Amino acid sequence: MKEGFVVMPYTNDDVVTAKKLRDAGAACVMPLGAPIGSGLGIQNFATLRLILEEIREIPVIVDAGVGVPSDAAIAMESGADGVLMNTAIAGSPDPAKMAAAMKLAVEAGVSPSRRAASRRSSTPGEQPARGRRPLGARATAPSPARASPATPRG
Repeated sequence: MKEGFVVMPYTNDDVVTAKKLRDAGAACVMPLGAPIGSGLGIQNFATLRLILEEIREIPVIVDAGVGVPSDAAIAMESGADGVLMNTAIAGSPDPAKMAAAMKLAVEAGVSPSRRAASRRSSTPGEQPARGRRPLGARATAPSPARASPATPRG
């Protein structure tokens, strides 16, 4: 970095390491989803979530372990800024179709409204504008309580 290189480090899924890379001036951090070439998908959602909560100043790109399009969608739904992949596409019987499917999965994982609102724009402690709505143990009405269906006139 001292000599003007842009450093985009691939790293394990450790939040302390990710913070040190950010603090050292990395352009992004790229934590693994699973071992390189394994196709296992994201294996440790807890540590990925910690990295996404702590690293807001630079992009977080999930790298390695993506095997199928749903893995890419899950990475994006989790709040990653991007997904880097090779083996899933290069090793596919039809790389062009797999690449197209991965592209659609990444797009599906990020809604148009989320594209405009960066996860880095939220304040610490606040739920960022990304991913699915919070999960709960109780059922909640998806519509306002006072809304009611129209009654037929008769």
